[in-house]
Amino acid sequence: MNLHTVKERQRILVTGGAGFIGSHLCRRLLADGHDVVCLDNFHTGSDDNVYDLSTHPRFKLIRHDVTEPYYVEVDQIFNLACPASPVHYQSDPIKTVRTCVQGAIHALELAGRVGACVLQASTSEVYGDPQIHPQSESYWGHVNPVGPRSCYDEGKRCAETLFTDYGRHNGVAIKIARIFNTYGPNMARHDGRVVSNFIVQALAGRPLTIYGDGSQTRAFCYVEDMVEALVRLMNSPENLCGPVNLGNPHALSMLALAQWVKNFTQSTSPFRYEPLPVNDPLQRCPDISLAREYLGWQPRVPVEEGLVRTVAYFAGETASQATSWRASHPLHPAGYTVY
Repeated sequence: MNLHTVKERQRILVTGGAGFIGSHLCRRLLADGHDVVCLDNFHTGSDDNVYDLSTHPRFKLIRHDVTEPYYVEVDQIFNLACPASPVHYQSDPIKTVRTCVQGAIHALELAGRVGACVLQASTSEVYGDPQIHPQSESYWGHVNPVGPRSCYDEGKRCAETLFTDYGRHNGVAIKIARIFNTYGPNMARHDGRVVSNFIVQALAGRPLTIYGDGSQTRAFCYVEDMVEALVRLMNSPENLCGPVNLGNPHALSMLALAQWVKNFTQSTSPFRYEPLPVNDPLQRCPDISLAREYLGWQPRVPVEEGLVRTVAYFAGETASQATSWRASHPLHPAGYTVY
């Protein structure tokens, strides 16, 4: 355990705990010796992600929608419940806003009632299509409030406001994490995220879809590193409320990512270029100075290593097979920098 891990046994609620990041967080908290309550409505999460935990004596799964009130006696709350990919959050934008706003209120009301610390999983989308690069927490963002992505962008911005005001005026112990692009096992195959899209397309021999000219950049953090950051932030000193950027500080273009995936899958798939979606950011990369200084955290898993693990997951291979597979495959496509 590191210095930011609470060593005494606690009861911890993870909303959205059957989702991509949430399922990994549940496993980490159980491994740290805590009791975990996973709350999910399975709108985008999957019971497959936590099926192996169903018989764990310190794990409890509750099917519930965070837009409705709930009550659980807990010491900490990780509020991760919300569709996070454009395909899902744009399919029902009103529901997305309600999940962001009502979900935040219900988590905060519960935290105040039981005296728990509550962490909000916010997002780099609060920066919109940023005009500065990289983005620090002091940047207010460049967001279209009426665009097709606004339900998520503005919903998360409103949730940050609610968390901040509940902390200021109601004395609720809060933390705000601004999560940048995260990838790894348990990602849904068809959720529209670029890493899963490329891998699924490459493994199936289909063209890899690149929007625009592929020069737009993102910074990709492996899920294991992200979970470590969330645990450290939750257990940081009370005066570190956030927001705190969590992500990989090294950007990668979409074209470079596609080349890496082709290399790691040994795919011969061509690229298919499509128009850039409305309000799709041209660049997104975090300044993680706060996380480095106050959490002692930065990503440890190199992108190429994380991609190999993720490819192995989508290919249905075991961890041992992934290790063998990695050893037999060249890692670095010519002309692309490894961070």
